[in-house]
Amino acid sequence: MAKRRTKPKTLSDQLREIIETGPLSRYRISKNSGVDASQLLRFVRGDGRLTNDSLDKIGDVLKLRLLSDLEQ
Repeated sequence: MAKRRTKPKTLSDQLREIIETGPLSRYRISKNSGVDASQLLRFVRGDGRLTNDSLDKIGDVLKLRLLSDLEQ
């Protein structure tokens, strides 16, 4: 039986998962990044978007870095 391929998670989905399951609460991420808590909640729920500036601030707080599977 052929193995079924699953659609890879988007970067937004991955970030939502890290925010929800990561080491910091949404409240702490909001306070440390300066991103409004309601804006962060709307993003996590899928009802809102984040600006590039907000994404950068959250990435800094969570110490995230982007890696490519293409890099060998």
